[in-house]
Amino acid sequence: MDSEWFFEFLRGMIKPVAALTVVLMAVLLCFMQKLGLEAEILYSIFRAFLQLSVIGFVLQFIFSQDRVIWILLAYLFMVSVAGYTAGERAKHVPRGKYVAGASILAGTSVTMFLLVLLNVFPFTPRYIIPVAGMMVGNAMTVTGVTMKRLRDDIKLQTSLVETALALGASPRQATAEQVKRALVIALSPVLDNAKTVGLISLPGAMTGLIMGGASPLEAVQLQIVVMNMLIGASTVSSIMSTYLSWPSFFTPAFQLQTNVFAH
Repeated sequence: MDSEWFFEFLRGMIKPVAALTVVLMAVLLCFMQKLGLEAEILYSIFRAFLQLSVIGFVLQFIFSQDRVIWILLAYLFMVSVAGYTAGERAKHVPRGKYVAGASILAGTSVTMFLLVLLNVFPFTPRYIIPVAGMMVGNAMTVTGVTMKRLRDDIKLQTSLVETALALGASPRQATAEQVKRALVIALSPVLDNAKTVGLISLPGAMTGLIMGGASPLEAVQLQIVVMNMLIGASTVSSIMSTYLSWPSFFTPAFQLQTNVFAH
């Protein structure tokens, strides 16, 4: 690795280190309020610093290589971590980590393919990796909420679902309302964010471009693309997660798996 990367990184860390002042202020306030969060705040900021520093060097390497294999490896790593995290949120869903990972992979890959096909973004590391990161992060949150909410709603309304199954309904028909509710709840924050974007706060991508010297109009154009792709990827991922969760909720005879809803 070129040593210039490291020295450039050190020179650029002056302002981030100075910004630690506000973290120390937060620690002091937590101590005064006896919240017991001081150690967790310090650990969180240290972990964020370490992770971002490492990923900075990794991205610098990937950008310098400009090879498809590194793009794919970085993307699959993000999907794997996101699938694990979303699966932890929905830990009572059997094989939840695999379901979440497959759902996130499906939603983000389809969205990314369309963006590249329509020439919205070139297939280069500098564009694809940051864009994929934004999509995977949002799909992770939405997928985890969808799976957890669907399982919890079916558990709460077991008698209604079993009655529908006894009357000849398919699992899809018997859980239609639970699926709809889970999807609406999971996707609502993404849609609310799209409705208020630019009115309450400037999103990260737009803010980064403006602070980097781009014109506000250029930043707005990119942010519109970002909002579109986040909605698309999140919707596909959340819907896919409901389809992939069903086999673990029902037996081959279309009966509820009682052990899944025991906890």
